[in-house]
Amino acid sequence: MLTFVSFVGFTALVAVISYMLTRNDRMDSSDAYFLGGRSLTAWTIAGSLMLTNLSTEHLIGLNADAFNHTIAVAAWETTAALAMVLAALYFLPKYLKSGLTTIPEYLTNRYDENTRVIATMLFLLSYAIAILPVVLLFGATGIESLFDVSETLGLSKSEALWLTVWGVGCLGSLYAIFGGLKAVAISDTINGVGFLIVGLMIPILALIMVGDGDFFAGLNEVYTEEHEKFDITGDEPGSFLPFGVLFTGMIVNQVFFWCTNQSIVQRALGAKNLAEAQKGVLIAAGFKLLGPFIIVLPGVIAFHMFKDTLAPEDYLLAYPMLVKAVLPTVLTGFFAAVMIGAVLSTFNSVLNSSATLFCEGIYKVFFNREATGKQLVKAGRITSIILALAAMTTAPLIDTSGSLYNFLQKINATFFGPMLAVILLGMLTKNVSAFAAKAGLIVGPIIFYMLVFGYEDSVQAFLQNIFGTTEEIHFLHLLAFVFILTVVGMLVISYFKPAETVYVEKATHQVNITPWKYAKVTGLIISIITVSFYILLAQ
Repeated sequence: MLTFVSFVGFTALVAVISYMLTRNDRMDSSDAYFLGGRSLTAWTIAGSLMLTNLSTEHLIGLNADAFNHTIAVAAWETTAALAMVLAALYFLPKYLKSGLTTIPEYLTNRYDENTRVIATMLFLLSYAIAILPVVLLFGATGIESLFDVSETLGLSKSEALWLTVWGVGCLGSLYAIFGGLKAVAISDTINGVGFLIVGLMIPILALIMVGDGDFFAGLNEVYTEEHEKFDITGDEPGSFLPFGVLFTGMIVNQVFFWCTNQSIVQRALGAKNLAEAQKGVLIAAGFKLLGPFIIVLPGVIAFHMFKDTLAPEDYLLAYPMLVKAVLPTVLTGFFAAVMIGAVLSTFNSVLNSSATLFCEGIYKVFFNREATGKQLVKAGRITSIILALAAMTTAPLIDTSGSLYNFLQKINATFFGPMLAVILLGMLTKNVSAFAAKAGLIVGPIIFYMLVFGYEDSVQAFLQNIFGTTEEIHFLHLLAFVFILTVVGMLVISYFKPAETVYVEKATHQVNITPWKYAKVTGLIISIITVSFYILLAQ
């Protein structure tokens, strides 16, 4: 009973606070609905960024990968901090100066409207076929693993999965459909506090258990006995995430995701000014440095505790087993509420971004160029409903064999490299043409798909023969290759078919773009700490 009360209590608290802080907001303009009226402050931006990214696919997926491999998978979190510093210092000043609502809007300004439409479709495709359904699936399977929903309700595993997917999906949709970005960001922030508390609580309690009441004794035992697991370079045989990818595709992945991805950048675009946006992103980067302790270390502790009882193929059960072993019953309901809140946060944030992209990049272009604010909000809500229903329908049908987190990253990478190439060349050059940009956006994803999915076995055999290795060539290396190929291709095309006009960046003065005076110093500190992780934990 106490579990149920604490679960309902925290979930209701988030909803009530979100409602109270947004009940007087008028959702009658695109800025109000999609950007929170450009009123978001640093802590709200930081909390929303953290929870938009972190969810059960990290807690369960990355901890599971750490259980089967090493803490090298922490690179997904640690290197993100460096990309966030870049976003705060370089990209945000450009975005806010231009008064953007979406990233594809920049492509209209820099190239042409058709480039924007193609980019919008690629974003929406990525969100619809990968992020939304996978987030729901991870959330549902995580909740089932942690709280035995099927056994509690007397359902089959399949029935419980469908019930949980639709329950979480419907609840998450309410925030995105009716509250807009501000409601999403506020709920994210509150859930973020809970996520940090319970996320750090699990490894602390686990190490205390391992050390028979002594946290440091437990940490020393795990570190000593599982020393090979703590090699952050990932140089194990057949490494799951080899160290070399940090200097190739990981750079492309992280710069795209944290600097140009709509579902992430939209939080900062809704800032009241540049200083708040930079503070919010850098605060979130600081939280990212806690990531390894929450989403990687528990996987290693679980390996230490359960390596003789949990088979490698059951790796997705590592984190749930650890939670059940160390979490006091009195906190179970609160933990469940936070886990569901994390799923809701990622789901409703991506849903809101999808609606923003569709309305600004498709609806206004093809259906109603003179659309009023109310018409855009209505179109956004309809879009959210359609995408939510599609995600809830397809999520339970996804194949869960193999690393789901890796699968999610592969699907996203199909679009990441070419999109980043187009955006970066737009910012760094003046003569790259719209024709070249469209070619990059269309051909780049096709090439990546063929290399990683369509002809994977043949490509791997060819590359292994070229490099004289029997180990699989990591898809992040191929991401870097496609990125470079797209850049070179666009430059060559533009040499023969240059831009007809030279792009000149214009300021809209919608928000104050005076930078935060401590932005550079804070960014430097975060970068030093990130590099220190690798220096201290390299073996």
